[in-house]
Amino acid sequence: MGNRPDVDELTTDVLIIGGGPAATWAAISAVEAGSRVTLVDKGFCGTSGATAAGGNNLWLIPRGPRREESVRESEVAAGGLTDSEWMFRVLATSWDRVELLAKWGYPFPSAPDGQPLRSSLQGPEYMRRMRRKAHRSGVRILDHHPALALSTDAEGVVDGASGIARQDDGRPWHVSAGAVVLATGGTAFLSGTFGTNVDTGDGLLMAAELGASLSGMEFSGAYALAPEWGVHTKGRMLQWASFYDEDGQPLATEPGLGGRQDAQRVLARGRRVFARLDRAPLAMRQTMRDAQPNYFLPLDKAGIDPFTTAYPIRMVHEGSVRGTGGLRLTGPDCATTVPGLFAAGDAATRELITGAVSGGGSRNGSWAIASGTFAGRGAAEFSRGRTRGAGHPAAEPGLGLRPGPAGAPGVDDVVRATQSHVLPPLRSYLKTADRLTESAAALETLWRDVSGGLAAVPSRDSYKPRQAIAMVAAARWITAASLARTETRGLHRREDLPERDHRHDHRILVGGLDEVWTAADPVRPHLVSSESAA
Repeated sequence: MGNRPDVDELTTDVLIIGGGPAATWAAISAVEAGSRVTLVDKGFCGTSGATAAGGNNLWLIPRGPRREESVRESEVAAGGLTDSEWMFRVLATSWDRVELLAKWGYPFPSAPDGQPLRSSLQGPEYMRRMRRKAHRSGVRILDHHPALALSTDAEGVVDGASGIARQDDGRPWHVSAGAVVLATGGTAFLSGTFGTNVDTGDGLLMAAELGASLSGMEFSGAYALAPEWGVHTKGRMLQWASFYDEDGQPLATEPGLGGRQDAQRVLARGRRVFARLDRAPLAMRQTMRDAQPNYFLPLDKAGIDPFTTAYPIRMVHEGSVRGTGGLRLTGPDCATTVPGLFAAGDAATRELITGAVSGGGSRNGSWAIASGTFAGRGAAEFSRGRTRGAGHPAAEPGLGLRPGPAGAPGVDDVVRATQSHVLPPLRSYLKTADRLTESAAALETLWRDVSGGLAAVPSRDSYKPRQAIAMVAAARWITAASLARTETRGLHRREDLPERDHRHDHRILVGGLDEVWTAADPVRPHLVSSESAA
């Protein structure tokens, strides 16, 4: 996009790309550190993304021995791939920042004894307040301004980004910055999961074009359960469920949250499963409805009382949004392997606090708060003293930024082809070397097909080819990392290799575009619990 007269040129100290909780915490934190901040969001900051559409539980543990106990328990559950220093920092920072959120007026409820209950956040109210706080702090917010590519200076240090203004007929923009924070979310591959329509891996692609490494991508096959006709995946309701097959026969499942995994194993084999929330105590049922009204709404519309009537459920792919994969972090400030580029929220790997298992709502919720804080402060510090220039976009425009030749594949075709190797449970939930190898070959062919560009789209939709290509890239990284981890651990389930292999007690890095590579992370997990290493 360069310096053409029709490009809106802006300058800032710190540029935040994204509009969810991690992005707004990063923006506010950078302002607190004395920086001028611009935030660009593909949607409308405060309403786009999974949190705004639903909410978050929080991994919120007060100071004291219970905090260390929680870290030890989490290490054991996480497959020995976490870092205890990061876990303690996330717990401490999220605790302090939630205290600040209360001072900003978030209406936390109170227990009967008057103690505040701060372990969950209602998404719409939370993000409305985060947007308002960012705006009042002086953050320049540009809604419906998807970023398409990062720019660098002559030394290869990130110094801004370019994109389009969707509501101005795709008018191009470029923001010069001293540092950039990617808080663009993970990727759910347009599976239809509630609130993830903006989560297509755009930030991962932009970073990989500059040589960034990723980590934990093999743990991106997260699924949740929803009514067959719904997309709301607040699966915590199902801890009170009994599960049945289509003949009405009870399924042997663990009580509580473990029953969801048992139900998913049956669904992954193509069999139907029905749920009834009949284990919920009568006194809790209205509270459940009040806490997650969106879960019950489609059931109510269908005339189903889920506490008395079994209803069919399905698996919905949530990818790295609820999985753990993302950009590798190289320091406590959430710096990536690319100088001048920081990552927060689901755009960054969460292996450091969740290891091989899903961060679910609570850990991911606290991670968004803490990593946004770390990245905003780190970017502010990095930007000090840097000269703001016009930026040096890549010599060749990024993939998808120019239309392909006649007959080039269309966006929808590329998305569907990618989804066919990601969304089916026998591709991502249960894996084998044969299926992974087949997917790797098909995705490699697809990558070659899209490398020359996609069919032309209107200017205001020019972000859509980038989304499609980002999904192809993410699928290739997930497949390569899944082949490299020759064992079963956490979310990575290999039917052909069902046991854990201690030779893989390390994180796996992945990257590359035309040539995908994998490598063992030279930084070993840092654990406080001997049990988690056993």
